[in-house]
Amino acid sequence: MVRSRSDDIRRRIAKRRKEKERMENNSRPERLFTLPSEDEKHGFSPIISYEGGGPEEEIHPLFRKEVFLFKILASACLFLVIAILFRNHTAAFDSARNVVKQTMETEFQFAAVSNWYEDKFGKPLALLPFTPNKQTANVSSNPQYAVPASGRILENFQKNGQGIMIETSKGTKVEAMNGGIVQFAGVKAGLGKTVIIQHSDQTESWYGNLESINVSLYKYIDKGKEVGTVSPSTDKAKAKGEFYFAIKKGNHFIDPIQVIQFE
Repeated sequence: MVRSRSDDIRRRIAKRRKEKERMENNSRPERLFTLPSEDEKHGFSPIISYEGGGPEEEIHPLFRKEVFLFKILASACLFLVIAILFRNHTAAFDSARNVVKQTMETEFQFAAVSNWYEDKFGKPLALLPFTPNKQTANVSSNPQYAVPASGRILENFQKNGQGIMIETSKGTKVEAMNGGIVQFAGVKAGLGKTVIIQHSDQTESWYGNLESINVSLYKYIDKGKEVGTVSPSTDKAKAKGEFYFAIKKGNHFIDPIQVIQFE
């Protein structure tokens, strides 16, 4: 009886051992058979990558979440402060409102900055349009400007206080009075196709009523280079051409006749 009991215990131990081995075998991953790659066929060892694929590692290394959130928060605070300034009509905030208005309404002087950088460092700033021939003209000193197009003045400066209308031959090319950066090239209300060039002396020259525009926005144009062509005159024969021309200094227009002789 004692022998039968010991045999029974041995059988149970052997059964448990077999069950344990079977469970361990089932827990091991099956070995998959894969065909050798082209590199392995030619004797090269496969390249093993240790890069993780977790979602947290897909973020760009230059992106910092804290900085990004701070910028959003700062922008929201700035917007809120400006909104409060303009919603609150207290006289104490008048100076702050004027600074904000002036900053938003003042156009950035690309040509002036490029000219200053060239004077200080000897060559144009890489972030600004290239200016091969620097022009340092000043309207007050009455420099020698290029005539946009010779012709007869149809409307003088006194008529509208901004610019003049000039009659020329049909299809005449309109040229830039001075080198500068094209600030606007498109259609303006009351002027039709218009080009506005910003010069390094903080002046602007306007060329309106054009039939075609031959410059690109934010590109530098040399003095005397073609801006566009004049539109046909309004008479029935349309044998002549005419275009609008103006010079602006800051917030005020200057009579072009005081700067350039057209006739």
